[in-house]
Amino acid sequence: MSFENHLKEEMRLVMLRLLNELPSYRGNSSTLHSGLNIWGLSFSRDQVKTELHWLKDQGCVTIELDQPEVIVVKLTERGQDVVEGRQRIHGIKRPSA
Repeated sequence: MSFENHLKEEMRLVMLRLLNELPSYRGNSSTLHSGLNIWGLSFSRDQVKTELHWLKDQGCVTIELDQPEVIVVKLTERGQDVVEGRQRIHGIKRPSA
């Protein structure tokens, strides 16, 4: 696996973890972008939005608002299962035990 793919898998897991900690399991692309920076993961806002759409395609989030400047998403039950290690999805880093 390339280092770029490893970073994407890490990014996806961290975004799901951040959503798991937010009230109502909801957040927006701007907040998640800031959260990734705190975790030392520097991605562009466009990359964050692209990965949120990927997570939607995997059933981990639902998109509640999709506008050019911001996307609002909500963590699904499947996404929470991934965060808590009950389910594995290829392309998302597995959480540490």
